[in-house]
Amino acid sequence: MTDQPTTAHPTEPSPPVPERPRVIQGGMGIAVSDWRLARTVSMTGGLGVVSGTGIDTVLLRRLQDGDGGGEVRRALARFPNPALAQACLERYFRPEGRAPGEAYARLPLPTAERYRDAWEMTLLGAFVEVTLAREGHDRPVGLNLLTKLQLHTLPALYGAMLAGVGTVIMGAGIPRDIPGVLDAFAAGRPASLRVDVRGGEGLTLTFDPADFGLPPAPLVRPDFYPIVSSHVLAGVLARKASGPVQGFIVEGPAAGGHNAPPRGPLTLDDRGQPVYGERDEVDLPAMRALGLPFWLAGGCGTPGALRDALAAGAAGIQVGTLFAFAQESGLRDDLKADVLTRAQSGALDVFTDPLASPTGFPFKVVTLPGTLSQPDVYAARERVCDLGYLREAYRTGAGRVGWRCPAEPVAAYESKGGAAADTPGRKCLCNALMADAGYAQVQRGGLTEPGLLTSGDGLGALRDWTPGYGAADVLRVLNV
Repeated sequence: MTDQPTTAHPTEPSPPVPERPRVIQGGMGIAVSDWRLARTVSMTGGLGVVSGTGIDTVLLRRLQDGDGGGEVRRALARFPNPALAQACLERYFRPEGRAPGEAYARLPLPTAERYRDAWEMTLLGAFVEVTLAREGHDRPVGLNLLTKLQLHTLPALYGAMLAGVGTVIMGAGIPRDIPGVLDAFAAGRPASLRVDVRGGEGLTLTFDPADFGLPPAPLVRPDFYPIVSSHVLAGVLARKASGPVQGFIVEGPAAGGHNAPPRGPLTLDDRGQPVYGERDEVDLPAMRALGLPFWLAGGCGTPGALRDALAAGAAGIQVGTLFAFAQESGLRDDLKADVLTRAQSGALDVFTDPLASPTGFPFKVVTLPGTLSQPDVYAARERVCDLGYLREAYRTGAGRVGWRCPAEPVAAYESKGGAAADTPGRKCLCNALMADAGYAQVQRGGLTEPGLLTSGDGLGALRDWTPGYGAADVLRVLNV
């Protein structure tokens, strides 16, 4: 490896930035919010955020595709344990890339007893992503994680902190234990996290840097902004989290990706989408009363949204959709072009699917030919669970911890105590989102995994944007 650092050592603190960002770029996985997008946003005055979802697999697939620009290897050369980084390269780097139609090598599915490989690659992947996002400027960058992906959380947080991440943002769950984890890592101590287990006692995982050849050392503690959908949850986290919370992302049901389910009994509209009502509206005066900054998210990608948010007492806005289709994002170019072309004719539809996600949360799906949003594409795909990020831990009859996913083969799910009634309509988001970012697996029989695009309800606003626009254009328009 060639060590060619372009910034200070990653464990050095970032220079203080007194002002809060007015625009936060949403953390969109898998690899849509990649280091290129986050770097550009931060350099242009917003808070750029990288996605840590599936970052171990993203790292491995970039290496197997040849790491054409050498960026991954450049960042790995700065990892504090060179032997671990070198072992990763020796195992996965393919200088010539993969042959056409060749499948990606993958990690063994992690379990409660066997997760070392996944943790090593998650540690390295998060370090690489934040390191690259921070190159060439001195402004903060953030990391977004899904709370539901508990098995990968600890190494992702530590790797990002080693690289000097400034903010951690987490949604899709209640991340009450994360502030204490950040405190422990910042103090140079190991940290533990309890993993939920259906039908029995949870299990506790501990990440000790020494186990990965990293000497105990204090790190800069990033700010923590949990994503909430109500002032009640924000209040609980402000008072009862395991450590201090520095602010909140207040996300409404118009946002892309996973949404919080409606409060009260589930009601579906005539299309089969969850119906949100007054109970789902956030009480902004109550948010202001908490005394912590907050950013509004969901439907905020318009020129007047920032002005309105500031007038309501928010510190700013978080925006995803406009950044997802900017030229710097990690979304595949053909998907960007297809969506932007359809936007010009108004031929775009976003469906809030109550079944698509194995998590049980409603998930926004863009209706697009060739993707899992189409019944024929969904029916033709053979069910397989070979990445397993959204699996649920459960207690077996023997008291062990097993793992299952309602999007895996139905017989396998039933054999693990799952109900067949929970499987129709469930989609393998892990493989589909990898495909969206250009890392589609080639499965048995040579079939390439189809994608499944997600976006906020404001997707139609793309009709006002010219194909090829950049993140700086988005910030300029939003800050008017």
